[in-house]
Amino acid sequence: MLKLSVKNETSRLRAVVLGTAINNGPTPKVEDCYDPKSIEHVIAGTYPKEADMILEMDAVVQVFEKYDVTVYRPNIIENCNQIFSRDIAFVVENKIIRANILPDRDKEIHAIDYVWDQINVDDRIVLPEECHVEGGDVMPWNDYIFIGTYSGNDYPNYITARTNMDAVIAIQELFPEKTVKAFELRKSNTEAKENALHLDCCFQPIGKDKAILHKNGFLLESEYEWLLNFFGKENVFEITKEEMYNMNSNVFSISEDVIISEQNFTRLNNWLRVQGFTVEEVPYAEIAKQEGLLRCSTLPLIRD
Repeated sequence: MLKLSVKNETSRLRAVVLGTAINNGPTPKVEDCYDPKSIEHVIAGTYPKEADMILEMDAVVQVFEKYDVTVYRPNIIENCNQIFSRDIAFVVENKIIRANILPDRDKEIHAIDYVWDQINVDDRIVLPEECHVEGGDVMPWNDYIFIGTYSGNDYPNYITARTNMDAVIAIQELFPEKTVKAFELRKSNTEAKENALHLDCCFQPIGKDKAILHKNGFLLESEYEWLLNFFGKENVFEITKEEMYNMNSNVFSISEDVIISEQNFTRLNNWLRVQGFTVEEVPYAEIAKQEGLLRCSTLPLIRD
């Protein structure tokens, strides 16, 4: 049996599901894309190639092996994009919560059934159908759970709106001892630079008390200010619109001291090193073209 444990974003990682780019399928049609950034690259003819994405994910596997992390991979589904394992499920404390994701992606969840089956039945949570949630919007942070959401009446019009208030309420009921803090995210189906697909596209805690943050990802300035005050201005690395577009907040922590980051994130990586972090740089720029990066493609199961 797998004994799940995830209390926050940065404790020492022991086991993780990493997505896969194998048998990723052909370049999608514009109408089949789930986000504006993928659409941009389909139109421009720069959509990532499977071989390049496999190499990028292999680089992450090597980092995990270096730090003695157990890595699970999804079973391969033919012609299916299975890179973003964070979308399909997430762990809080000792519970794994199955994401209610876009219906087209349901089969991705079954590709990790062999992991799901190793978890105590009582710790496998399937939320009611009206609860829409994806793991990129959910961040356990010790006594808090931070959740990105969109509660506008036009929610159904946005394929980029992935987590609703029904899910926020359901998660609060699952973890009554925690403070669930929801953040309204800026959504756009057409402008990638104006779209925070998930909370981890504009915010992520790192280390013990630091964070990466992008102001324009939040619809309400007061909620952005709350995070700035919570971590303290001196502990926050503010990213630009261009850096958000390139997914600079979507790094991934192996521990409080070690962060996997994209090799082109020069400004961020330099700052992280000045703060005392070990930065494991990997190439991930091709995968980033699909509006997802390192956090999106990982599903932590056990953190010490």
